Amino acid sequence: MSHHICLVREYLGMSMRIEARIHALAGGNGRWTLLCAAGLSGAQPTEIKVQGPFLGAGEAARVLAAIVDNLREQGYREVADQPIWRLHMQARLRQLNGQPQRRAWP
Repeated sequence: MSHHICLVREYLGMSMRIEARIHALAGGNGRWTLLCAAGLSGAQPTEIKVQGPFLGAGEAARVLAAIVDNLREQGYREVADQPIWRLHMQARLRQLNGQPQRRAWP
């Protein structure tokens, strides 16, 4: 399974979207995390959830696969769309890694 997946579901005329990604945490200690962003397609994510840390990419990938299986049972389908919420997830990952937030203006 890929380290990134995008799922969509049509619901009441709206397209619900979930992007999930596993990523190594800083420090080089073999810890990984799973980030999930959810919301309406074409809009900002309304939720960003984090699970982990996990001991290695394999453990994180197994958790991601279980979540994807569950979402498919709920009517979501995988799409090959490009990730649109990557920056949102990167910002959350920076928080997890203890890196300061960047600001455009002083």
